[in-house]
Amino acid sequence: MTTTTTLTPAAPPAAWSGVTRARELLPPLLRDGVARLGDELGRICGYQLGLCDADGRPVPGAGGKLIRPAFSVLCAEAVGGEAADALPAGAAIELLHNASLIHDDIMDGDRVRRHRPTTWVRFGVPRAILAGDALIALGFETLADRRHPATAASIADLARTLRRLAIGQGDDLRFEREREVGVEECLAMLGGKTGALLGCACRLGAAHGAAHGAEYAAKYGAEYGADYGAEYGAVPMAWLDRFEAFGDHLGVAFQLIDDVLGIWGDPAVTGKPVGSDLRARKKSAPVVAALKAGTAASARLDRLYATPGDLTDHQVAVLTGLVEEAGGRTWTLAEADRRIAAAWELLDPLDLDPVARQGLVGLTTALTARHA
Repeated sequence: MTTTTTLTPAAPPAAWSGVTRARELLPPLLRDGVARLGDELGRICGYQLGLCDADGRPVPGAGGKLIRPAFSVLCAEAVGGEAADALPAGAAIELLHNASLIHDDIMDGDRVRRHRPTTWVRFGVPRAILAGDALIALGFETLADRRHPATAASIADLARTLRRLAIGQGDDLRFEREREVGVEECLAMLGGKTGALLGCACRLGAAHGAAHGAEYAAKYGAEYGADYGAEYGAVPMAWLDRFEAFGDHLGVAFQLIDDVLGIWGDPAVTGKPVGSDLRARKKSAPVVAALKAGTAASARLDRLYATPGDLTDHQVAVLTGLVEEAGGRTWTLAEADRRIAAAWELLDPLDLDPVARQGLVGLTTALTARHA
């Protein structure tokens, strides 16, 4: 018998401090951006962002989860900045994230997200594609509007992230056509699809939270060189690289857990039907790990996954059991733990604001908590 995996919702309020502030501060900036798109396109993008319903009526609350902007806020505070310093960067990341969700839902044929019809289902594929493109453009515009020493370099970082995201999504689509996919290939794909965007969120948050430039220059100039922060204004470049790699590792870890939830998750938590990833024959991390385990269950899984036609509920249940029997769930959760540990190894040596650091610890712990 297989069990259901869910994220544990009971976390200390402090664990969500970054999310709380992102949800308080970011929606007005997102609404202002969407208003630039005109009535129809703005309504579609507002629906995707969770700011309004399909008819354009405002929805109470902050819209999406705003996890990535929360990391931007906390990383800005970690280097001595304020939450407001990170808002344009956080908004840009959230806009690109939602653009990727629109396009991803179209490519995967997913009809439900966040417990309601996906944007393409509600408005049609052509307008959904256009909305995704508009959100990308709006993300760059929102970031460029901010006058800050880090803006120019941050725009380049955002473009590089979008390229990585596109490559990751392309690999994900390619994996659906290929019988053989390696574990390292799968992890590299996850790094592009999910790690890159969270890594960028953390990097831009730290870059725009550069409130203590003189203090850092005096304290770290000898270690990082006289030009350590020339491109970004104050924060050592080596620190920004660490913040990005930190987010990259966490993004992969979160996606690994999402992959587990995509097979064993409670639909009330995931907002998707049970076994949706298996029905789509996605080469998610648990599936790839199970296929590469070389067991009898791996061989059965390979044969059934290659069977043409729609899968029945019984076949999905069989697949679920085979992935677990071959060790797919165990490996995936262990790899997520390894990624989280690697992420903290990057930030542990840095002299960060202790309150913000604790906020990062709490948010990471809350997002990766699970029980089976």
